[in-house]
Order: sequence, then C-alpha cells, then structure tokens
Amino acid sequence: MTVARFLDDARGPVIAAHVTDSVAEVVKLLAGRRIGCVPVVEHDQRVVGIFSERDVIYGLSTRGAEMLDLPVGEVMTSPPETIDKEMPVLAALSLMTRRRIRHLPIVEDGRMIGFISIGDLVKSRIDRIEAEADAMREYIQSA
Repeated sequence: MTVARFLDDARGPVIAAHVTDSVAEVVKLLAGRRIGCVPVVEHDQRVVGIFSERDVIYGLSTRGAEMLDLPVGEVMTSPPETIDKEMPVLAALSLMTRRRIRHLPIVEDGRMIGFISIGDLVKSRIDRIEAEADAMREYIQSA
C-alpha cells in the first residue's frame, strides 16, 4: 500500500503558508486550526519548507519576540523532506522515524499534492493489522 491512498481522503485541502507570510500570521493559523505545522510554499505551490511549533520555540529562543515579524521563509525548516505518492506506507513511516519528523509533503512534478502526518500512517497500519486479525479469527472459526 502506498501513500497515494491518503490523497483521496475527506480531510479537504492542505493548509499551507506562503514564504512571505509573517511568523505571527502563521502562528495564528496554527493556533486557529489547532495544528502543529504547515508546509511552506511559493506561489506556484512548490514546497520550500515546513514551519512547526518547534520552529516557533527555536526562533523565540534565538531571536526573541521580533522573530514574529519576520517572513516565515526566514525561520522555517528547509529544505523539506518530501515523498512521492508511490512511496509505500512502511517506507514513509521508516523515513519519519529515522529523520525524527512528524509530517511529509507528497509532491508530484515539484508541486505539493498532499500532506501526511505520522498519525495518519500509524492509524492506517493499525486499521490494516486489525482487519488482518479479524480475517484470521473468522478463518479459524470457520475451519
């Protein structure tokens, strides 16, 4: 199973920030949507970074409150780790674990077409394991 299955779910459009948005604007977006990070895109939807709660904490500790007035493009994590839609779910989970990241943009022809979290992938794996266990129980009971 590949991460392409997450492109058709009912979560709606990906919330993203633009490189020129101020950090304060993006922090309000994170708080308002109750999310931990956003991909940062240029105007052609090319992903150039990720901005997360960690970037806020690091920026405040190194630059102080004036960091809130900077463009998010100056304080985001860049370059972002990206994947294509054909990546297997287990490979994406492995990448996230190795790199200690929680979100991955799915990119096609250089443009973002989706955004997944480690929670999405773990839930998918648990659902699949539970379905396999149910099938095994049914098989054993019918034998």
